[in-house]
Amino acid sequence: MPLLLHIETSAEFCSVCLSEGKTILASREGTERFTHAAQITLFVEACMKAAERTLSELSAVSVSMGPGSYTGLRIGLSAAKGICYTLDKPLIAVGTLEALASAAYEIRKEKGIYIPMIDARRMEVYTAAFDAEQKKIKDTEALILTENSFVEELKNNQKVVFCGNAVEKAQTLIAASNADFQPLISVASHLISPALRKWEAKDFADVAYSTPFYFKNPNITTPKPNVLNKIMNGKNI
Repeated sequence: MPLLLHIETSAEFCSVCLSEGKTILASREGTERFTHAAQITLFVEACMKAAERTLSELSAVSVSMGPGSYTGLRIGLSAAKGICYTLDKPLIAVGTLEALASAAYEIRKEKGIYIPMIDARRMEVYTAAFDAEQKKIKDTEALILTENSFVEELKNNQKVVFCGNAVEKAQTLIAASNADFQPLISVASHLISPALRKWEAKDFADVAYSTPFYFKNPNITTPKPNVLNKIMNGKNI
């Protein structure tokens, strides 16, 4: 059974997990928001030490690729690449929405449609759709939730499981009897099942050229000149 290290930094909290097959050997999850850079190396070391394993024993490293936090995704992928490059290990790239859908299926174990949703502020979410076999049946999109969202998926009375950190938004708008809601926060253990599927298929990412799936460009604005700069430049204020 492969020994896999899983890194999740797409959301607010940093999370690392070590698994052998489907068995979790060790895990660490942060409790402070957006402290990925400070915690990720410590969490990797703690997991390896707790399991009494070394990085050289790893079969591969899996990492959550997004959508999600722009900075978090870069930190997680950089850490995963560093380990893989240094130790010549395969890199397994797992979509964050795929991991959430897989985790929801592991909980529900029901046929139907699995719709993961990541909070993108206000009433917007990043979402996609997967079947019970975890095949993507609807591409990733940024969606503004309304009362008419997901009417096509819900119309046939099959079970539709909404999962992720944005389900509370959906729950206020969707009243269909076949809608099921599973709140989930992205953690490294969610990567285990999809990473194993990719390991078995030898579906590895390029260590040198892989980039996070941001989906949207980061919202970076140009800072306005402050009063001191204006004074130093001899401008009236």
